[in-house]
Order: sequence, then C-alpha cells, then structure tokens
Amino acid sequence: MAIPVINLEELNGEKRNQTMSLVHEACAKWGFFWVENHGINEGLMQKIKSLVKMHYEENMKDSFYDSDIAKTLKTHNKVFDFDWESSIFIRHKPDTSTEAIANLKPELCKAMEDYIDQVINLAEKLAETMSENLGLDKGYLKKTFSDPYIGTKVAIYPQCPKPEQFIGLRAHTDAGGIILLLQDDYVSGLEFWKDGEWVPITPSKYNRIFVNLGDQLEVVSNGIYKSILHRVLPNKDGSRLSIATFYNPGANAIISPAPKLLYPGQYRFQDYLNYYADTKFSDKGSRFKTIKEMQV
Repeated sequence: MAIPVINLEELNGEKRNQTMSLVHEACAKWGFFWVENHGINEGLMQKIKSLVKMHYEENMKDSFYDSDIAKTLKTHNKVFDFDWESSIFIRHKPDTSTEAIANLKPELCKAMEDYIDQVINLAEKLAETMSENLGLDKGYLKKTFSDPYIGTKVAIYPQCPKPEQFIGLRAHTDAGGIILLLQDDYVSGLEFWKDGEWVPITPSKYNRIFVNLGDQLEVVSNGIYKSILHRVLPNKDGSRLSIATFYNPGANAIISPAPKLLYPGQYRFQDYLNYYADTKFSDKGSRFKTIKEMQV
C-alpha cells in the first residue's frame, strides 16, 4: 500500500487547500502518514539518532542481552507476553525528567531539548490543520489538550537471532494525541493494521517524520479520525531505532467529542419527521445541523 506522504511546505502556498485535503484524508482513512518539509532541522535529526545509538551501546545493550527475556533465546519457547525492546522515556512538559535518567550525556540532553522544541512546533501545526479540517476553530485541539503532556519514548529493538520467538512490541493503539516518530534509516519492523492486513512502515532515508493518531483524537473527532493498531517485529539483521514523541492532552484535560461534530440527540422523532417532510430532498448534513440547533 502506498502510505500517504504529505509535503507540509505546501500548506503555505497555492496548494494549501489540496494539502489540507490530503491531511484530512490521511487522518480519516489511514490514521497514519509521512510528512516531509516539516520544519525540523535535518542535521539535528541525524545528530539525535547518532547520540541515541551511542547511549544504547554504552548503557543499555549489555543489560538487555543479560535480561531474563533475552535468556529465553536459549529455549525454543515463543514469548509473546513481553516485548523485545530496550527503552527509556523522557518527559519534556510540563517538566523534564532528563536528570532522573542515568548516564544521559549533556550533549544528548541539549540536542533532545532543541529537537523537541521543533517537534512541538510541528505537532501544533498539525493540530491546527486537523482542527480546521474538522470544521473547528483553528486552535481547538491545542486548547482542548490545554497544557499538553509531551514525552519521548526512545527505544531500540535489538537484533534478534530468533525473531520468530518474540514480538518487538505488542499490538496496541496509542493512548494520547499526535505521535511524531523519528525512526531508523535502515532496519524495518514497524507495522500498522490497515484493511485487514499488516502494512510495513519501511525505513525512510528522506528525513521524513512518521505521524500517527492516538485514541484522544478519535474521541475528540467523534470517530472521524482513527487511532490505528500497530506493532513492532524484531529483526535478525540489525537493531531498529525508534524515537517517538507524544503530543498528548495534559493530565487534567477534559476530553469529549467536539460538540460541533456530534449528531443531534434527544429530539422527538415526530419533530424530526415534521422537519423532514419539507427537507427530504435537501442535504442530510444540513438537516441534522438544523435539528441540533432546534434542541432545547
């Protein structure tokens, strides 16, 4: 399947309307897509990848292969209730957790801070675009998420001699809002569920960012946009890098479907029939909107 690739630079030009439509279709029909010309510095993206790989090699690799899950390689048992994954989670907002994570070098902390500032700008641009596409105020999603919770899961899916025995990361949907993924240039493993089959998200060497939607966007959009099941498979040919930043609602954000997107509710059927008699051949959406406005 040809996963949508959206040039965000065209949101600012003559192709704005066309690009807005592409974003809407990707959110509604796919729940995941690539973006390019996204405003994140490409040199910084490569620096982050390099520093994270170095941190893994120096601080995480040995302990992973000494772990109980890795020791099951010596057996022939399939292990599907644990993840073949080595990861850390860095919280950025409302406050940072970098000082609490062992052995994070200052260079990595500074690069991550610069990267996250640019990722937040991208997340907010996408939130504005999605809000407009849903017919909401431009700032609706940002306001709904209030003071957002932003964190990054830095994961390595280590090279696995027996990938048939393990799941890299079990199938799930993401709980939050907009997820922005900087992933490996070479090693595959990420898959999304689409139309009854698993679709591989192959590595991209074009400095693209992969976007997927979390559960809260499905709720706020009243199901117009979808969060999609995805998983990671281990790879016997190499270790896969994943840097996923989550632009999520704040802990105290109140989440509900946007009222503007809800069907009308709690009306007398006879009232609907009375209005329907004169509007049977008009647009159904306009009829629903009028009925909603008629409600007391």
